[in-house]
Amino acid sequence: MTTLTTSNPGNPGPVDVHKELHGDQLPRRAPLMVVGAGVVVAALLFVLADVNLLLAALVVFAISLVLPAWSAAVEGRRKATDRLVTVLVTSSFVLAMFPLFSILITVVSKGSKVLGIEFFTFSMRNVVGEGGGIYHALVGTLLITGAATVISVPIGLFTAIYLVEYSEANRLSRWIRFLVDVMTGIPSIVAGLFAYALFVLFFGEGVRMGIGGSVALSVLMIPVVVRSTEEMLKLVPNELREASYALGVPKWRTVAKVVLPTALAGIVTGVTLAIARVIGETAPLLIIAGATDSVNFNLFDGRMASLPVFAYASQRNPGIPPEFSIDRAWGAAFTLLLIVMLLNLIARLVSYFFSPKGER
Repeated sequence: MTTLTTSNPGNPGPVDVHKELHGDQLPRRAPLMVVGAGVVVAALLFVLADVNLLLAALVVFAISLVLPAWSAAVEGRRKATDRLVTVLVTSSFVLAMFPLFSILITVVSKGSKVLGIEFFTFSMRNVVGEGGGIYHALVGTLLITGAATVISVPIGLFTAIYLVEYSEANRLSRWIRFLVDVMTGIPSIVAGLFAYALFVLFFGEGVRMGIGGSVALSVLMIPVVVRSTEEMLKLVPNELREASYALGVPKWRTVAKVVLPTALAGIVTGVTLAIARVIGETAPLLIIAGATDSVNFNLFDGRMASLPVFAYASQRNPGIPPEFSIDRAWGAAFTLLLIVMLLNLIARLVSYFFSPKGER
């Protein structure tokens, strides 16, 4: 930044206009210097004193408070308050990200040890101790979640279309929105109990089926799909609808050919979020789908394993010795994480390629 100078009649020397306007200031690298010193101290404590990451983060935060104190001594109260708020906001962001990075580091470090060809191609049938894999649970998760998506997407999509395009804010639409809001907050175990009670009416007590797990997951997926699709449809400009109507296109065709393609990227993102919301649910699948060590490709016949239930069972009853079972549980968790990341990547690609060119 160029510093302007001028002459003061009372003082023949040059005057720093920037300094006159803004007063004394800390060096530009002052925040980096303070945070860097905090990181160095925290790293030394982590290595030498064996403190945990949370305590090390608190040390960095405590040292960062030196910056507003330094600013108060040099720049004044107003600038010091600004720097204090900046430190608090930045620290809050780092604190919010800390659990995420902690989970990622823990799952990746412990789950990557067991990944391999055998882990993905073998089931746990007749396996005790070392060996085996998650093939049966992976197949069950994909089948159950896929069936839940097939059930949920049409219901959620048509419900959202009715609410936005056909309801005209009538009493029925208000009740539907209210029930969707209630369903959004339903605990997952309640969805599992609902599916179990429903299938007991047809198959009797003790029923365990993969399709029951799909029904339970669809109860959790539908409100998410409805809400996300409704918001995306509301974002479609009314001018597009009016232009289509002016050309004599019927309403159903306008919705199918104009409204839905325009909102497709957002709808796909919402569906992906709904899938990611339910793919790791354990309680409903434990109640209605059950657990098994064998591969089952039939959703309508017998118990079906899934990754979250497999991880829970492996951790809950690890057997002797427990190390192998616990490692498989971390591997199943890591696989779930990879599936969710893949789904989000697909949603990003669909959003990029199908969104209007001006929004890319």
